[in-house]
Amino acid sequence: MKAPFSPYLDSISSKMKELVRFLRKDYDYVSVLSTDSKGFTVSVSPKNKSITNENLTTERGNVVRVYKNGLYSEYAFNDFDEKHMDELANQIRKELDRQLEMLGGTGTKVYNTKKMTDEPLELFVEKETEVLPEKADMNYLVQLFTDLTDECMIRSEHAVQCAIRAQSTHISKMFISGARYLRQSYVYSEANMTLVTANEKGPRFVYEGVSGCKGPEVFEELRALPEKVAELGEKMLEAEPIVPGEYEVITDPGVTGLIAHEAFGHGVEMDMFVKNRALGKEYLNKRVGSDLVTMHEGAKCAESVTAFVFDDEGTLAGDVTEIDHGILKTGIADALSALRLGIEPTGNGKRQNFEHKVYTRMTNTVFDAGEDTLEDMIASVKYGYLLEGMESGMEDPKHWGIQCIIARGYEIADGKLTGKIAAPVVMTGYVPDLLGNITMASKACRVDGNGACGKGYKEFVKVADGGPYLKTKARLG
Repeated sequence: MKAPFSPYLDSISSKMKELVRFLRKDYDYVSVLSTDSKGFTVSVSPKNKSITNENLTTERGNVVRVYKNGLYSEYAFNDFDEKHMDELANQIRKELDRQLEMLGGTGTKVYNTKKMTDEPLELFVEKETEVLPEKADMNYLVQLFTDLTDECMIRSEHAVQCAIRAQSTHISKMFISGARYLRQSYVYSEANMTLVTANEKGPRFVYEGVSGCKGPEVFEELRALPEKVAELGEKMLEAEPIVPGEYEVITDPGVTGLIAHEAFGHGVEMDMFVKNRALGKEYLNKRVGSDLVTMHEGAKCAESVTAFVFDDEGTLAGDVTEIDHGILKTGIADALSALRLGIEPTGNGKRQNFEHKVYTRMTNTVFDAGEDTLEDMIASVKYGYLLEGMESGMEDPKHWGIQCIIARGYEIADGKLTGKIAAPVVMTGYVPDLLGNITMASKACRVDGNGACGKGYKEFVKVADGGPYLKTKARLG
């Protein structure tokens, strides 16, 4: 079935067009982004069961963007009288003019930016889904998650607690400018099963997830996890700290995605190029990895949790080749950063919600697959680790350092897995060295979309990343 576009947004579309017409009398560019996103979050553990009609991406509201005298200003609102749009327009004018006066009065340094192009386009897309979040059977989901957490607890001798947290959102967005009328509706869902085990050595934590540009039907895929998660939880109790040093490593698709996200996600968000805060600016058209490294970024790269049709600035979703056989070709840019850099926007302008500023943000960040098999990759390792399970990461775009926190490493000696596990594992390094040492890439490839990403410590949005198994060298500790 199609994910139906919001009737509410349809009902206010004529009024938003009217608002744009009113404001265009005083500003050189005007646009309105309107959102109406419904969803839920379900959490189940042995001692707690909760259902809320909110998550990171549920929202309803509007944001106006205008351009005048080289400057852009915005005004967000979610409460208005449809009968008096002229009064709302006057209120917006007054507030935006006050903002401009304050900038002038304080002598604040600003970027004088060109006017955005406004090429005519009308678009209406409703993506496919099986179940809508607003129609999901909550009693069924709570019982399903209860049964699965109970099963996982039974399967794990040393289980302390097992929990499932799931969310699903039906997103509708409408973008209106002088020449554009864009509407999209789609559903994404994600869920994580987490297990805590413990023995005399202390507690261990494992998790596995499912996600996709799908409705709550994706949660049925959790049925395959209790046995796997319970087994992992027991094995992790045997884990020992790793001896710090440089090793041959094979990264699973989750860790590969973490490297993609931290190394050439944040590192090539080109709003950082405007401010000269990213080393990637100096490496355009230069080598940053081996010939096996090709990386794509864009909402069109995969049908993941962030597979939108147009971004929050009305730019159509893209598929950007950031790295082509080891050569850094470009980064990603929101519309205003693109204007300041003299390039085309890439469809990566995203807001946490309608009340927040647009930033250049990742969507799907993915390494291309290779021609190797995992078996051949393991056989090629003299001594090292197969790294599995993304936990978290940090990057320094200014100096291209990277730190990845990885759930576990499986020891490899003389081309064979020994059965020994190291945990936790911290991988660090200089990005061009890490990518330059890649010598093998598997045919198997995966994109994951669990969790969210902040710009620094705030502005959280949905992202997805992944790729194949990769063989490289890295410093582990």
